[in-house]
Amino acid sequence: MPFDYVTYSNIKKLVRQVFFIKLNHFMSISINQLKAHFPHPGRVEWIGVRRARNLPVEQQSNAYLEKGYGIEGDRSSLKYGGKRQVTLFQAEYLSVLASLHPISVIHYADLRRNIAVSGINLNILVKQKLAIGEAVLEITGLCHPCSKMESQLGTGAYNALRGHGGLTAKVVQSGVIQLADRVEVILSPPS
Repeated sequence: MPFDYVTYSNIKKLVRQVFFIKLNHFMSISINQLKAHFPHPGRVEWIGVRRARNLPVEQQSNAYLEKGYGIEGDRSSLKYGGKRQVTLFQAEYLSVLASLHPISVIHYADLRRNIAVSGINLNILVKQKLAIGEAVLEITGLCHPCSKMESQLGTGAYNALRGHGGLTAKVVQSGVIQLADRVEVILSPPS
C-alpha cells in the first residue's frame, strides 16, 4: 500500500482487525487456563503449633507435617483424618485486620493458625493442592473465626476476621516445611 493511500479509514480498519485478533485470542483462553496462572509462588512467613486447647500458639522455624495427621506436636495431629489437620492464614490480611480492628499490633500467634503464607491468594484455592517445602496439602475449606478471637483480640475481632479467617487443609504428603519455603499450587486436572 503506497504511503499516499494511508487514510484515516484504512488505519481504523487495521486497528479494528488487530483488536479482534487480540479479542479472539483472549476469548479462547478457558477459565481453567486462567486459574493456572499465578504471578509468582507464595512464601511461608510464619509457622505455629497449638500444643493443647487454650494454650498459646508457639512459633517455630520449621515443622514436620505428617500425612493424615497434621503438624507434629499440634493438638490437631493427635487423631488421624479430618479436614482440619492444618490451618493457613493469608499474611497480607494482617494489615487488613489491623485496619478493621482497634488493636495496633496483631501477631500471627493471636490468630491461632498454623501457617501464614504471603504472595499467593489462598482463598481461591479451596479443593486445590499446595506444595510447601517437602509436604503437600489439600485445601479443604475456609477456616472461619471462632469466639476465641474476641477473648484473644478484644471486642469486634470476630467480625473483623470474617471472610479473612484463613483456610483448613489436610496433609496428603508428609514432609518438613520451614520459614521462607516456596508455596506452589498443584493444579488439579479439569473435570
